[in-house]
Amino acid sequence: MNSSRRKVLSNAVGLLEDAKELIEECRDEEQEYVDNMPENLQGSEKCERASEVCDLLSEVVDNLEDCISNVEEAQE
Repeated sequence: MNSSRRKVLSNAVGLLEDAKELIEECRDEEQEYVDNMPENLQGSEKCERASEVCDLLSEVVDNLEDCISNVEEAQE
């Protein structure tokens, strides 16, 4: 792989890392929302949906970490 394509992939890794950080922040805020939900709403549909969102966002973060690793491996 030439240096030009390596540079493009390096930029892509940076963008993926930025996206991962943003998604982690959203996930953490959503988890805080769930954790601080009033007792009368715990177990409600709203609470369950927020928990599902946290799980989905965690899965996205894991997938992005895999993508970043794969791109970095391709650069070698």
